[in-house]
Amino acid sequence: MAGEAGLLKSLGPRVRVQAEDIKAAALWGVAATTTALWLIQPFDWLKKTLFEKPEPEK
Repeated sequence: MAGEAGLLKSLGPRVRVQAEDIKAAALWGVAATTTALWLIQPFDWLKKTLFEKPEPEK
C-alpha cells in the first residue's frame, strides 16, 4: 500500500481520482438501485419476509 501513494503522486492532477468522481459514482449507484427497485417492485415480498411473523406449525 505504500507504493500506491507514490503512484498517485506521479499521476497528473487531471488523472487522479477527485471528490467529484466519488460523488458521481455514488449518485449513479443510487440511481441504479432506485431504477432496479422501480422495475422489480419487490415490496410485497419484502413485507412478507421482513415484517410478518410466520404462523406456528401445529
